[in-house]
Amino acid sequence: MNLHFTLRRLLGRSGARLGAGSSLSASARILNPLSDPERIRIGANCRVEGELFVFAHGGRINMGDWCYVGPNTRIWSASNVNIGHRVLISHSVNIFDSLTHPLDPVARHAQFRQISMYGHPRSIDLDERPVMIGDDAWIGAGTTVLRGVVIGARAVVGAGAVVTQDVAPDTVVVGNPARVVRHLVAEKT
Repeated sequence: MNLHFTLRRLLGRSGARLGAGSSLSASARILNPLSDPERIRIGANCRVEGELFVFAHGGRINMGDWCYVGPNTRIWSASNVNIGHRVLISHSVNIFDSLTHPLDPVARHAQFRQISMYGHPRSIDLDERPVMIGDDAWIGAGTTVLRGVVIGARAVVGAGAVVTQDVAPDTVVVGNPARVVRHLVAEKT
């Protein structure tokens, strides 16, 4: 565990609930403006090396057991990002369930001023749409997953893909925008 997280947990402001056997690397960042650990829940036996951030006006990140979040990965939630069990999220991945900034330039500048002077606003509309990642999915390095996307169980998202639409279970997608290149056949165990 990193020292910053340990100190915050001892003070009752850890900002995340870690399951048994889970760990945060020294590079991991937990950003939770309300310091409510129920808003970022990490299952058992997970390893987080990236950044988990929930916005002040809303947002939840729920991660199943045995997941991995690679270095320089950012998972930002203003609504809900739900990650299943045994999901591998490589390095430098971006997962966003909102626009992150208003489209209107006046509102966007007002939001920037608010963040700069007082922190993230507690009331804002960023056209949030939940992101769901199914069990056993693998998200390749440098991928971007945008709001409203469902990535099915056992799906593989190739490195550098930009996922703007749902990905069916047991498929491999690549490219910008991501497109299906292969269907996987689930082997019986």
